[in-house]
Amino acid sequence: MKIWVDADACPVPAKEILFRAAERTGVEVILVANQAIRKPLLQNIKMLQVLSGFDVADNEIVKRAEVGDLVITSDIPLAAEVIDKQAHALNPRGEMYSVNTIKAQLNMRDFMDTTAWQWSPIRWASPLW
Repeated sequence: MKIWVDADACPVPAKEILFRAAERTGVEVILVANQAIRKPLLQNIKMLQVLSGFDVADNEIVKRAEVGDLVITSDIPLAAEVIDKQAHALNPRGEMYSVNTIKAQLNMRDFMDTTAWQWSPIRWASPLW
């Protein structure tokens, strides 16, 4: 099993917990980000830097994750994709995404995005005359 971390958005305290666990257990932790991330000098903690761009890190995690791997992410669409690959997904607060709840979470996320756009002050701003 490997632990894949969507490191661009992962809070520092969560990464520190992962680093301590990796040091204690020897499990392989791979930080995936579009910029260099500071990490301990341990052989089982690796950094995979990807090109900048929309969902580039997410797509790399989906491509490389295997059955039984664990992905740490707050990105619900990424969690859904790795669950479809029979990997596990956990948010940085320690809450597990599950097959039973991920579709509802995706629907709620999409609803909130749509609602936020509809009521955005930028969208409804009147022109200055």
